Amino acid sequence: MLWTEIPMSLTTIICPSLLACDFARLGEESKDLLDGGADWLHVDVMDLHFVPNLSFGVPTVTSLRKYLGPEPFLDCHLMIENPDKWVEVFHKAGASQLTLHIETLGDKAGEVIDHVKSLGMKCGLTLKPKTDVSVLFPFLDKVDLVLVMTVEPGFGGQSFMPEMMEKVRILREKAPTLIIQVDGGLTEETTKIAAEAGANAVVAGSSILNAKDRKQTMANMRATLQSHL
Repeated sequence: MLWTEIPMSLTTIICPSLLACDFARLGEESKDLLDGGADWLHVDVMDLHFVPNLSFGVPTVTSLRKYLGPEPFLDCHLMIENPDKWVEVFHKAGASQLTLHIETLGDKAGEVIDHVKSLGMKCGLTLKPKTDVSVLFPFLDKVDLVLVMTVEPGFGGQSFMPEMMEKVRILREKAPTLIIQVDGGLTEETTKIAAEAGANAVVAGSSILNAKDRKQTMANMRATLQSHL
C-alpha cells in the first residue's frame, strides 16, 4: 500500500513492529515482511525519557527509506518528549506517518497535528493505558489514526491488556471510519479480541517475527480483522 493511499473507508492494516527484528538484518527483515503481506512497517522511536527504553531514531528511518525506496509506509510511533521539535526532522528522514502521545503535547496538540499534516505526512494520536480516552475526543476529526496501547509503552513482549478494549469500543462508536490501531501483546488470538471491539489495524512484533510462517500469520490476522469490519 502506498503511503499516500490510505482509503477513506475502513480496511484491514497489518503492521509488523520492527522492534522484534534482528537489528543486524533490519533492511532484509523489512523487505521480507513487506513481501509477506505487511501493509505498514511500525517503527518504535524511544528516547529513554518518556519511556524507560532507547530504540530507533531518525537515522534508522533515513536508512530504511533509502534501502526500501519511496513506496513502503513507515508508521513511526514517537515515544519521546517534545515531539513537536522532531516533526520536520522525521519528515526529512522519510516517515510516512507520525503517531504522537497525547501526554507529550500539552495545549499544542492541534497545532502539532496541523504541522505534521502540512508536510504531507499522516498523523495519529496515542495514549498510555492509564490515560483517559476522552482526552482524544477533540481531535478525532483531525487525525488519520488513533493507536490504543494494550501494554505500557517502552518494551516489546508484554502481555495484552484486554481492559483496553473499552477504549477501542468507545472510539469506534465516536469515529466509525477512523483507523483504530492496537499495539501490545497482539497474537492471532488477541487480534480476535481487538477486532471484536472495533480495531481494524494491528501492530504485532514477536508473534509475527518469531512465527514459523510469517506470511500465514499475517494472513490469519488480516482474516480475523476483516471478518469484523
